[in-house]
Amino acid sequence: MPRRMNLIFDADDTLWECNILFEQAIEEFVDYVAHPELSRGQVRAALTEIERENSAAYGYGARVFERSLGDCLVRLRPGTPLSDADRAYLHRLCQRIVEGETILLEGVLETLHTLRERHPLYLLTKGHRQDQQDKIDRSGLASLFSGTGIVPEKDPGAYRDFGRTHGLDPEHTWMIGNSVRSDVLPALEAGLGAVLVPHPATWVLEHAEPPTDHERYREVTPIRRLVEIF
Repeated sequence: MPRRMNLIFDADDTLWECNILFEQAIEEFVDYVAHPELSRGQVRAALTEIERENSAAYGYGARVFERSLGDCLVRLRPGTPLSDADRAYLHRLCQRIVEGETILLEGVLETLHTLRERHPLYLLTKGHRQDQQDKIDRSGLASLFSGTGIVPEKDPGAYRDFGRTHGLDPEHTWMIGNSVRSDVLPALEAGLGAVLVPHPATWVLEHAEPPTDHERYREVTPIRRLVEIF
């Protein structure tokens, strides 16, 4: 791709670790539940279904996750409401996610610096606005981007709005991220190109089948190989 392109990056699990923090919290939550009949996998499956419901209704991030943990605990203990001790425990568990260190994924920093010399870079992430902004600030990457956006959901409309805001021609714009559901499919529908950079710990609710025959879809791993495309 010899000409100048606009490259939009996802943040969580594309530039820095995210879902592993939630996975660690889930493992501790399953220990806390200590269900007498259900296996760990069954408890996790119950939580996943509640997360699916709550993300559709309330969005994403640690605060919605805390709500989902509480809802799951109530569902798994019929007739037993959340106690003050339950609420305090779940809050501590999720506060660790909110306040956790932003750990850049291997190869991210040098890749962004190289690509920035060739193309304008942008950042588009979804979730709780303040939590996402805090992660952007802690990452030390903000100055590398010509523009950033935080949206409640990444659907085709969000990509079109972001492109209009920053004057991006869809034909010369690519979305780069780890989620087929949020970074690839809606970006392609909005007329952008899309590059999947898989992460082994991508949240299960972000899983979807990637395109099988689309001229503007690529898959790259690890992230440093983006410099071979752009």
